Amino acid sequence: MKPDMFRQPVSVLVGLGFPVEVRSVMDAYRHLAEWPASLRDSAYSIALKACGAALRGEIEPETARGLYAAFAEKHDLLVPEDQVIAVSRMSRDRDPQLY
Repeated sequence: MKPDMFRQPVSVLVGLGFPVEVRSVMDAYRHLAEWPASLRDSAYSIALKACGAALRGEIEPETARGLYAAFAEKHDLLVPEDQVIAVSRMSRDRDPQLY
């Protein structure tokens, strides 16, 4: 397992509501980097800084995961719990090398 992997992925909605599993600090960082500038707020800044710090080894990946999940929750991006299993199956079908 790569050192930036999360113990549990964060399931978020992207684009037009497509569910995706964010499995690592780098995945979270990429998602944040694509976030529209007009929607960037303090939760965004904190999550982005945490991901950067985790990538540099300054904080644990799970700390960055928690802050990223808080950002996702604030912006109503978290996939509802009853849909998480379906997201997991879809991700596996899309990229079986991850499993």
